[in-house]
Amino acid sequence: MTDLVKMTATEVVGLLKDGKVSPEELLDASEARIKETDGAINALPTLCFDRARAHAARLKTENLTDRPDPHLHGLPIAIKDLTPVKDVRFTSGSPIFADRIADFSDVMVERLEERGGIVIGKSNTPEFGAGGQTFNEVFGTTTNPWNTERTPGGSSGGAASALATGQVWLAQGSDLGGSLRTPASFTGVVGLRPSPKRVAHGPLRLPFSTYPVEGPMARNVPDTALFLDMMAGSHVLDPSSLPAPETSYVDSLKDIPKFGRIAYSPDLSQCPVDPEVADICAKAAADFERYCNGVEETCPDLHDAEEIFQTLRAQLFIANHAPLLAEHRDKLKPEVIWNVEKGAKLNADDIGAAQRAQGDLYQRIVKFFSEYDFLITPASIVPAFPHKLRYVEEVNGVKFDNYMSWLALPSMLTVTNCPVISIPCGFTKSGLPVGLQIMGPNAREDRVLQAACAFERDHDYASRVPIDPITPA
Repeated sequence: MTDLVKMTATEVVGLLKDGKVSPEELLDASEARIKETDGAINALPTLCFDRARAHAARLKTENLTDRPDPHLHGLPIAIKDLTPVKDVRFTSGSPIFADRIADFSDVMVERLEERGGIVIGKSNTPEFGAGGQTFNEVFGTTTNPWNTERTPGGSSGGAASALATGQVWLAQGSDLGGSLRTPASFTGVVGLRPSPKRVAHGPLRLPFSTYPVEGPMARNVPDTALFLDMMAGSHVLDPSSLPAPETSYVDSLKDIPKFGRIAYSPDLSQCPVDPEVADICAKAAADFERYCNGVEETCPDLHDAEEIFQTLRAQLFIANHAPLLAEHRDKLKPEVIWNVEKGAKLNADDIGAAQRAQGDLYQRIVKFFSEYDFLITPASIVPAFPHKLRYVEEVNGVKFDNYMSWLALPSMLTVTNCPVISIPCGFTKSGLPVGLQIMGPNAREDRVLQAACAFERDHDYASRVPIDPITPA
């Protein structure tokens, strides 16, 4: 069981395909590992192993030759508690929905299950995914296995901690302002924010929004590519969703080219960054010299990116959550209330100006990627911080006036609509992981994965997980 937990998703899927291990054995291994570790980290508070074993039994009746390639062949996976899974508790981290049971599955979940993924549970998330710290009034706080006094980040913190401890081999996450990338950075795993509409999901109240996306999380880059292959594809319930690529993401890693010029920015020209994080990421950026025709310290003009993000995010909050604020204000956490009220204060001119500014910014990004293959930058301005703090209030003497501004490094890249991956690139002196973001042109997840894989092959960071939770003496 221990050996199975330590294997990569790619290795385990190979064993499943060859009949050398069964889905039931993997379910037993996952369940045992959760019992061993979740008391310390609280990553998967909702489990559904009866449902999972029923799915495994159905897989036995399938003919292997009828399965599409690639396929997960019965690999256990985790789904974030912002996403419905039929007949499973679905709280969204909110007391308002503490007892809700989903009566349908998101089309993304349906696709994953059709492709052989077995859902074993729901990963913890902050209320409605709001904030870069994973805690809520329903299930409590998720901790970081590298130091259980620290946070794994958010909002995909439960997914990240479950991966880092070996509870599952693959975990679905979602990302608005860094919700995949920050937890990946804090826990030493990989998180990919795909281009909007690359992963279809729904049905949604706001199906035309391109800000929040679903994406894969894993312990290494090839596993992330595998999971993205399972998730990708268009669906009628998600308008404008993108088809799967002709060449699979797994196959795109078989022949990694030498890249052109790569841009590195330590701070996107406006973010305060912890000195130790900055030093680790600068050394990682220098390592990219071996994969390209030069690394240059520069970045696109993102001077208004944070303001664009904050405005359009507030618009999203008022659209999604205004009815909840009117009916359940007493049950909502302060940060959600602040964001909905910020949205209520917007007028048409504010929204129009933000949309025009985002259009101008995207044209600058297109020009930038005509000169550089990638932009690399730290994934977070700090390493994992104590989970008793709701959010980071100050770095390098710079004080933030709201709970989202400390997440500007990932959130400013959100408004570009480009794919961004976070990969581990080093550790602090106290043993906390540090992540590096790699952004490529819109819809070129294959290129981003190639760059991440090139770096990962020459470094041993991915091999350091899974770990047993570390509780300071």
